[in-house]
Amino acid sequence: MGQIKHAFERRIITIPLERILPTHKLDKDVQSSKKYSTILSSIRELGVIEPLAVHPQPVVTDGVASFILLDGHLRLAALKALGGKEALCLISTDDEGFTYNRQINRLTPVQEHKMIMAAVKKGIEPALIAKVLGIHVDRVRERQHLLDGIAPEVVDMLKVRMVGREVFRILKKMKPFRQFETVELMTSANCFTQNYARMVLAATRPEMLVEAKKKGSNEANAEDIARMEREMEKLYHDYKSVEDTLGETMLVLVVAKGYIARVLRNDAIAGYLYRYHADLLEELVSIMEAVSSDARHLERE
Repeated sequence: MGQIKHAFERRIITIPLERILPTHKLDKDVQSSKKYSTILSSIRELGVIEPLAVHPQPVVTDGVASFILLDGHLRLAALKALGGKEALCLISTDDEGFTYNRQINRLTPVQEHKMIMAAVKKGIEPALIAKVLGIHVDRVRERQHLLDGIAPEVVDMLKVRMVGREVFRILKKMKPFRQFETVELMTSANCFTQNYARMVLAATRPEMLVEAKKKGSNEANAEDIARMEREMEKLYHDYKSVEDTLGETMLVLVVAKGYIARVLRNDAIAGYLYRYHADLLEELVSIMEAVSSDARHLERE
């Protein structure tokens, strides 16, 4: 199989606004919208948090290269309204706008934390940050301290993951090495829910916790913990075994799905199945949709 093509170049560059070409015009009433006002206030007070996504224009005019804007039209309009001259941009290797939204999520909790901390270091008060972001000031303070007690290696592992804040609270109850083990398990299972984190916490030995568990009637004993650890280890090995063959299996399923789709495009066959085996036809269509959905999910991963 060929090498995976990166959706973006690794570097972020600064581009003059006049060299960025929008792909569509904004509605006339967009400047009166709440979303635009929030973006305008955010850029005015905090600067551009998320770079614009652009693609190099194939044709160079007068020796100067231009860039097609794929994502960030409101940010571009706000920058121009504030008298900005340039913008930080991500360079896309594909000129299709949907690629950006497919490959890049919005701010993750770790990225949001770093953005807030950068604003605080500039001397911006939490109350002003809360006003700009449209949230309560208590939530800003909570996000300021999101990573307190989290091991740096764990922060690095979670920086591009959409993880609920409750997961960080659970991780803080563990010592650094156990935090690392927990996030490795979550990554292997591709499951970053608070329920999964609580399950790992319940199976954690007392010496791996920041504070010892309080004794109670529902406390798991050593035998229960050992059994849960064996089951989780078995689950991890089963997952890795499936992961090793996932690409090949998915390829076979996609080929089979394409063949069945061609068969069902035959009106005679489709009509026969509809009249005499409607339940089978419904099941085939359902399986084909599931294969398509799984294939798209695998591509995003």
